[in-house]
Amino acid sequence: MKFTLLLFLNSLILLVPAISSAQRTSKKGSYNLLIGTYTTTGKSEGIYIYHFNSHTGEFKFKSLAKGVENPSYLCISENQNYVYAVNELGKSLGSLSSFSFNSQKGELTFLNKVSSMGDDPCYISIDKEGKHVFAGNYSGGNLSVFNTLENGSLTEAIQTIQHTGNSINTKRQEKAHVHSTVLSPDEKMLFAADLGTDKINSYSISHSERSNVLTPSTPVAVKAGSGPRHLTFHPKRKFAYLIHELTAEISVYDYQEEDLKLKQTISMLDSGFNGAVGAADIHISGDGKFLYASNRGDANELVIYSIAKNGELSFTGRQSSTGKTPRNFGLTPDGKFLLVANQNSDEIVIFKRNKKTGLLSETGKKIAVGAPVCLLFAETR
Repeated sequence: MKFTLLLFLNSLILLVPAISSAQRTSKKGSYNLLIGTYTTTGKSEGIYIYHFNSHTGEFKFKSLAKGVENPSYLCISENQNYVYAVNELGKSLGSLSSFSFNSQKGELTFLNKVSSMGDDPCYISIDKEGKHVFAGNYSGGNLSVFNTLENGSLTEAIQTIQHTGNSINTKRQEKAHVHSTVLSPDEKMLFAADLGTDKINSYSISHSERSNVLTPSTPVAVKAGSGPRHLTFHPKRKFAYLIHELTAEISVYDYQEEDLKLKQTISMLDSGFNGAVGAADIHISGDGKFLYASNRGDANELVIYSIAKNGELSFTGRQSSTGKTPRNFGLTPDGKFLLVANQNSDEIVIFKRNKKTGLLSETGKKIAVGAPVCLLFAETR
């Protein structure tokens, strides 16, 4: 009898990890989709959060953080407990907002707001330790560094660096316009693409809490008039990719420690295209095999490239965004779907992604949101 009871108890013990594993597996493909918007259009009220199922492509509204002004770019802490948003306002009114994030409920709780130290903040990033937040001010032409407190809220800026200069496009490049603040994979460097001066300004990072977190390094000059916007790094190899807003081109760089060395520049435009362009966002699939880039203006499309072993790009295909002004887009963490934020048609369009070919196909599914301009995926717990 005792022997039988012991066998029964042992079998229960063996079942426990199997049950836990099944529960963990059931959550795969279940994500929170955070949506940053422009509220000044009158069609949006703040940051929207949806549940997204990458098994089916279905979505469901979860919550809305109301009253957040122009949260046009978002980032999330590595532990996914905190979310940070720019408040893209001009006339020295630019600010940053911090939130605690309940990933299970999909809800944001406002913590505090601080000055971004410049006009029109348009990009925000955070280091993996969650110690420092970096923000780029487009019209202010500068970038600022902030410490985080234990509760996730932000301190006032501890360092602000002003860019100066201009370039050959007198309408768009009359002064510095910082458009992104991107950390290198090892987080030893920060790269700030400046559309106004045609430079990638680089900074070495000290992860202490002292005032001078960033130390300037040698900037990288790009083709005059090209307008560098966003930079991304290959997930597996030492390559970096820069999208140029004004010429709709992508440049490929070898990345070694703090140096970016140009190896290829490729156009996003179809042969014969002569309309307005406005290249915007750039992302690489998690397996490192494909690069995607969005183009606004008259193109309103995503351009798809395959990535060779040496990092260079080859054209693979084009996909209409099926809407107006595809400003930002995001790949689901499992790579099954790509979602595009069409700013001027007030919708997020859902595409199915073929992992082998990299190509996209329409699902017919759309999320109606006013002026969506930033998409961010987070786990559900």
